[in-house]
Amino acid sequence: MIARSPRANLSNSGPQAGQGRPTQASRNPGGTAPGLAGAGEAEELTPAQQELYAWLADYIGSHRHSPSIRQMMEAMGLRSPAPVQSRLRHLQQKGWLTWQEGQARTLQLLGGPAAGIPLLGAVAAGGLIDTFDDVQERLDLAPVLETRGLFALTVNGDSMVEAHIADGDVVLLEPVPDPLRLKEGTIVSALVPGSGTTLKHFHRQGAQVRLEAANPNYAPILVDAEQVTVQGKLVAVWRQL
Repeated sequence: MIARSPRANLSNSGPQAGQGRPTQASRNPGGTAPGLAGAGEAEELTPAQQELYAWLADYIGSHRHSPSIRQMMEAMGLRSPAPVQSRLRHLQQKGWLTWQEGQARTLQLLGGPAAGIPLLGAVAAGGLIDTFDDVQERLDLAPVLETRGLFALTVNGDSMVEAHIADGDVVLLEPVPDPLRLKEGTIVSALVPGSGTTLKHFHRQGAQVRLEAANPNYAPILVDAEQVTVQGKLVAVWRQL
């Protein structure tokens, strides 16, 4: 079993990995629709419209996509799609969402704070380039941070430096339900008997697994496949400067 901890250490022969829990969006069943306080252009909602909007905000915040009309019907306790479609049309007319009628998955809520980190342009590692003040795109980290079972480990050691993972970095990993489906060379956190947990490239060699460092100073670890427990595969690397 993997002990749960938001930040555990990961080394070439370190302790077991820790596993955190993904967050869930909070519910806001009443009052002002979430994310739209002070949105001057949006008109006030009726109780029925407010109920649907609050449910939509909660659903989209948790699932990262819009629900179907049938799901909205069930959530509102309705037997026909007509009342849901009517509420959606009014919400759109009042400036609370956009929606292409007949295509529920196109629904988007409006007026909340812009999600994600502003992506302002490119930066050259060689010469100079212009930067831009107008934000055209945002880097949305939510899909990464909301990966089911996502957990973090602190790296101890330099065995993965050529994969741009340095001592002291924090790696974000997701659980691996079926190690047989891992692609060759995937960077994983693996528990090896007698060696603890290690971060390495994963390779199969017949009945064995080869855990390979990204540093020529470290020899590969060869071990029988059934003795290796793959705890997670790399999703992202966090480095605080």
